[in-house]
Order: sequence, then structure tokens, then C-alpha cells
Amino acid sequence: MTLIREAEWLYRHLSDEHVLVMDCQFDLSNENKGRERYQKEHIPSAVYADIGKDLSSEVSEHGGRHPIPSREAFIRFMQRSGVNQDTIVIAYDGGEGAFAARFLWLSQLYGYEQVYVLNGGLKAWKEQGYPLTVDEPVIKSSAYRPAGNKDILAFYEEVKELSIGQRKGLLIDSREEARYKGLYEPIDTKSGHIPNALNYEWMGNLADGLYLEKNQLISRFQEINTKTPITVYCGSGITACVNYVALKQAGYQEVKVYAGSFSDWISYDENPVDTK
Repeated sequence: MTLIREAEWLYRHLSDEHVLVMDCQFDLSNENKGRERYQKEHIPSAVYADIGKDLSSEVSEHGGRHPIPSREAFIRFMQRSGVNQDTIVIAYDGGEGAFAARFLWLSQLYGYEQVYVLNGGLKAWKEQGYPLTVDEPVIKSSAYRPAGNKDILAFYEEVKELSIGQRKGLLIDSREEARYKGLYEPIDTKSGHIPNALNYEWMGNLADGLYLEKNQLISRFQEINTKTPITVYCGSGITACVNYVALKQAGYQEVKVYAGSFSDWISYDENPVDTK
């Protein structure tokens, strides 16, 4: 089972009644740029999903820099977007991959099954010469509510146990190696990584914005047994979702995201960080 759809597939199915396109363009350095880019150009019929407002909740003492929205808040957003039980949702971003992956993981967490990321995002779509628009769709809201959550969210207590070897599984840090090693930290107040975590940079799953082929992803994670429970994290729970998608593509069944990630971990003063 794949979590990815190609631009050609979306182009052929763009007018299908049950296909809904979700634009997740965003800029972590300027929270308004994503919507501005959407208003400038987007795939026809696409609905806009704001990472900061729709796919995150208010920042508090704990929970990291991009806490996930509540189940009720996310379902209300999906209802306003017109997502029904039989809707196939294709999410894309500017081509970075991380924002669409966050939408996919969050959708799966709250029980939406038919959600995919557009391989290469808007960049791949434009390279194919497919149409763009500035028109925003007229949306007919939905009353659909998924039955329940999936077990793909790692809670702080679980990560704490993984960090000291008291829980079965593997912890993966998705950030670039220099941040993992604590050589520099551009955002958070502490540098380094959660103890016991291995480093698999999220960008290593992509080549020119496109996900590696399945056999390449299998090779990338070949040192990890496919039956091993895996928890992925990053700085704030966004780029880790690319590793989530990649691991699922490679055939790993038990994959969770620590949504608060490193920014949540260091919000507890007593928690150690490692640089080895």
C-alpha cells in the first residue's frame, strides 16, 4: 500500500467527484507566506490547510513549537473542507514534502484512511506544465466523522522510556546531523538529541523533492528490522512526518510520531540531551 500519488495521477483524476486536493504550502519563518502563495497560485479546486492554524494548536508550556490540534478541532476543519467517508484527499506543499506529510500523518492519526501526499508537491506539478489557478473553490461542508484514532502518536511518557532503554523500540531523530550532534541549534534553547536516538535525516528520503523508490527506501533503513517499533521526531513534529511516510513506504508497520519532538523534550528541565 502506498501513501504517495504522482502528479500525473492527480491530473487524470482532478475532476473526479471524490478527489479533494489539499494545499499545505507554508513557511516556518513567515506564517503568512503559505496562504499568500496559495492565493497567488494553486492546483485547481485545492482547499488551503494552514500548518500554523489548522494543523497545529496554541503553543503552551509543553507540547512543542507546533502542538497537534485536538481531534475535534481537526475533524471540524476536515468537515469545513468537505471531506466525506469516500473522499480521496491528495495533499501537497511547495515541494519540500514536510508540510504535506504532516497533514497525512495527522489525518491518519484521527482516522482518515484515503489520504496521500503528492510526490514532489507543487514544484513537480508545475514542472509537468499542469494547470494552476487563483480561484478558490466553493466548498460544501460535510458531517463525516471517522470512527477512531490510529495508534501512531507517541506520547511523552513513551519517549522517556525509550530514552533510557525501558521500552521496546527505536527512537529516530529526523533533523540534520549537525543539529543531532549539537554542533549548532538555530531554533531551540538546547542543542543535541534525545538519548538513545539514531539519526536519519528527513531529507535523505527525497531526491529533488521526490520520494525515493520503495527499494531505495528499504535499502536506506535496512539496518532496522521491519518488526521493530519506531518512533520518529524532529524539532517540532513536522519534518519527522517525512520519515513516517518513508518508513511506511518501506514496509514498517509500527511507526509513531512524537508530535512535540525535541522542542517538547527540552521543555522539561530535568531531561538530558546527548551529543554523541
